[in-house]
This record gives sequence, structure tokens and C-alpha cells, in this order.
Amino acid sequence: MSVALRILLVEDSEDDALLLKRELQRAAYDPTVLRVEDGPTMQQALRQQHWDVVVTDHNIPGFSSEEAIAIAKECKPDIPVIIVSGSIGEDIAVAAMKMGAHDYIMKDNLKRLVPAIERELREAEMRRSHRLAEATIYHLAYHDQLTGLVNRNEFDRHLNNALASAKCDDVSHVLLYLDLDQFKVINDTCGHQAGDELLSQLALVLREEVRGNDILARLGGDEFGLLLENCPLDKAQEIAEDLRALISDFRFVWRDKTFSIGVSIGMAKITKEAQGADEVLGAADIACYAAKDLGRDRVHVYRDNDTELRRRHSEMQWVARIKNALEEGRFVLHQQAMKSLSRFNGAVQCVEFLVRMVDEENRLIMPGAFIPAAERYGIMPLLDRWVVRSVITHLARNLPLHDENHSVFFINLSGHSFDDEDFPVFIRQQINHYGIAPEMLCFEITETAAISNLSEAVNFINEIRGFGCQFALDDFGSGLSSFSYLKTLPVDYLKIDGSFVRDLDVDPMNFAIVQAINEIGHVAGLSTIAEFVENEQTLESLRGIGVDMVQGYCIARPEALPGQAVV
Repeated sequence: MSVALRILLVEDSEDDALLLKRELQRAAYDPTVLRVEDGPTMQQALRQQHWDVVVTDHNIPGFSSEEAIAIAKECKPDIPVIIVSGSIGEDIAVAAMKMGAHDYIMKDNLKRLVPAIERELREAEMRRSHRLAEATIYHLAYHDQLTGLVNRNEFDRHLNNALASAKCDDVSHVLLYLDLDQFKVINDTCGHQAGDELLSQLALVLREEVRGNDILARLGGDEFGLLLENCPLDKAQEIAEDLRALISDFRFVWRDKTFSIGVSIGMAKITKEAQGADEVLGAADIACYAAKDLGRDRVHVYRDNDTELRRRHSEMQWVARIKNALEEGRFVLHQQAMKSLSRFNGAVQCVEFLVRMVDEENRLIMPGAFIPAAERYGIMPLLDRWVVRSVITHLARNLPLHDENHSVFFINLSGHSFDDEDFPVFIRQQINHYGIAPEMLCFEITETAAISNLSEAVNFINEIRGFGCQFALDDFGSGLSSFSYLKTLPVDYLKIDGSFVRDLDVDPMNFAIVQAINEIGHVAGLSTIAEFVENEQTLESLRGIGVDMVQGYCIARPEALPGQAVV
């Protein structure tokens, strides 16, 4: 079977053209040959049709091989050019090769033509493949693979350029930070393939809407960035509202299911006063979180005089510090002993472990400073795992083989742990790995966290109690309907909210509340613990009420574990 081959032949002799065609046919080719004799005709042929190779005579009247090579390079840079001539000197041949000819063949030696064409076609294909690979690598280096939008690194480069122009040219730009509102619902309902398809479709919708000189990027997950250069803030707000409405009206269809989504958009102005890209991105991100907190599907502008946004900005700075502290091993455990007031559990030794952060200057930071940011920005699951791993490791190294005191060690968990399906498995793995008796561990969750995620909390507690651990309900009494939930939550201890305990000896109402909590806890078969016991009068009042255990500065102050002392 003949192989098709398209040749553009620069030749003034029909006889020579026929000889060339016959040579190719003898080699089992089916050549299509177009003969041209001048530059304009050659240009037109190259631009309008596909050709595999250009074969040119060295010198025909009014048109040289040098001109033919130049036209070929201009119109089709990858196409091979082979000179076939009846008479050409070596110097001329070398000069032609330097200009871009790929080979030269004498007309009385046409048997070299087919091998030369085949070689050059292979090399041309290699050049095209190499160029395509380079273009692909270049594109992947600067674009998101899923959506085809600019990626985070390239967006940062454009953002830095915008910051530089704001300082040097005294112009202002605006950054939009877009975070989809219902993306998780689609991902959880239909799977990641549906989520990816949604992102791809939205990228196309957004790309068609933005201005030609705007930079649209996928920053990660379901978050997009849009850099509006030389754009006043009021105009940027109009654009943001248009995008919000566009996404709100968008309908995503996946396997006969139709979903509507929304978007929260944070805006930050880029002026000459801006300190850097991280600051601008952080400001837009904070404004985006504010938009979500205010009800989602809205636009919020970052302003320096916004107290709430300043608080969020402070929290975001804590996020980086927390992550660095985790990476650098700058979290430590403290322990606080409890005291038993009941003759029934007097032999039980109870200790609560508390987490502390150490800053870059080796100063201790209390959890009230970093926990709010860790909870808001999703770092608590990492911190919870660090605490559990560290406590169990400490106990494995320091507890005697046979614990005669039947000790119970209390570990605080955040409400975010309920959302981590693998967390109970992680706890069990740690217990099994280090050989700790599970009944020694009592995990604490706050009443507020438990009630906010009641069904998840019940399942979580039951799973962990299923392999022997205990549970305590912390800050009990702080909720509006505390007692109504008590039957639902399968816990072992009630820790009475310290706000009632602190002034117990001088406030009759607090005394009555603590007494009621203690009585109901005992009826439910639970041990009771009073927190924030700070003086002897409070301690004696609690003894009279019949609380099982007490905790606070009057009993013992938190102290660092051995080897973890901090200046």
C-alpha cells in the first residue's frame, strides 16, 4: 500500500518534477506534488495547505534557494527543506545549510532523495513533539491543570507586579478572593469527579465574563482569585456583584441532579501603602470569611478601620504561627492534678493534660490566644492529634507497668474532632501501639461542642467508649438546656462550668445551680468534677454539696511535664 506524501516543489522544469515523482513512486509513496516557480506562489501554498516537505532547486530564474528557505522558515518553521540541484558547489551548499536547508542532493543522484526525506520527516516530527512538550510543560508551570486558569504561583507574580506598579506609578488595583459556598455539598453528594467538573465549568463561565486584561486564577480547592488592574474600587464592586449574580444563577447538572451554588467574595484594594502580596491576599481572604459569616453569597470589602476584620487579620497571623509551631515542635504539655472528695473514688488519681504553645523567643503562650484561630481556620484536628499522640507517648514512657492508683488522665478534644472520621481509629492505633490501658484515658468535650453536633457527638463518643476509653462533658451548665441533653450523651464525668463554681461561697444562685447539677449527675450515674476551685471556702462548700472531685489553683496549679520546662 502506497504512503501518501505531500511535496511542495520549487522547480521550473516539468521534466525534473516528473523524475522526482517517479523516484518517490518507486519507493512505494503516493506523492502529491505542487510545482511553484516564484515566492508569492510558494507563500500562498504554504499558508493555505499542509505540506510534508519542501524540495527546491538551487537556482531558477528570478528565485533562489535562499529565498525559498527564508519563506519556508517564515511560514512553516518545522517543515524540512531539501535542495535538489543539477550543479551546486560545496561552498554554496554549506551556506544553504547554514541558512536552514536540511540536506542537498544532486539531480544525478536522486536515489538519495527518499532516505533524506524519510530522515527529515522523522526529525521534523521529533522537533514538533519536543516543541509541544515544551509548550505543555510551560503551560503546566503557569496554569492550573484542571481549569486551565492561571495557577497560584503565576497569580502571585502578577500580584507582585501590580504592587510594584501601585508604588511606582501611583495607580490602584483591586484583588477579588472568591470562595464557592456549596462546593462541599456537591463533592460529598456526588464525589470528587463531579466537583472537578463543576470547577471546570465555572472556570469557563468566569473566563468569559472577566475583562481581557484581568488575571483570573484558581488559587486552590474551590477558591479563585481575580486581579483587576487599574480599576477603581466602585467599579470593582460592580464587577464582583456581577460575578456573584452570575454564579448564583449558574446551575450545575450531574447525572440528572441539578445543583445551585453561591460564592462569597472578599475584596482588597491594592495601593502604594500595601506591604506585600501576602498582606493583600490575607486581607481579601479575611473579607471573604466575613462575607461567609454574614450569610454567604455576598461581597465584602476589606477596610482598615473595620474592627471585626482586624480581629480576623490577627487570627490569620496566628494561623501561620500555629503551623510553624507544629512543624518546629514548639507545643508542650502541662498537667494539673485533681483532688477526690469522695470516699468511693479516693484511690483514683486524676490529672488533666493542657496544651501550651512556645513562641520563637521561648515564651509560653496560653491556649486562649491561639485556640480561637486554630478552630476558625481548621487547624484544631492537627492540634488534637498532636495532643493525643503526645499524652499517650508520655504515659507509655513514665507510667509504671502496674498502675496501683487506677489513674485517669483527661485529654481535651475540640468539636472539630467529630468531623474527622479517622480520629477514633487514630486514637485506637495509638493506644494499641504504646500498650496503654484505654480505661485510663478520659476525653473531654465541651457541652457547647457536643450540643452543636449532637448526633455526630453521640456516635463519636460511643465509638471511642466502645474500645474502653471514658468521656467527660466539660463546662456543663453553660448551655440553655443542659439537663435535657444529659440522657442523650453517653459520658462518664460531668465537669461543672467554672463560672458557677468560682463565686459559689458568696452567690446563693451559683450554689443552688452547682448543687442541682451535682444531684442530677449522680442520679445519672456520673462522677462530678468542679473546676476553678480557687480558695478553701469554695472547696468546703463543694465538699458539703457532695461533689466527687475538684480542680483549680487551690488544689494544684498546672505544671510543665518533666523535660518541657519553658522560661
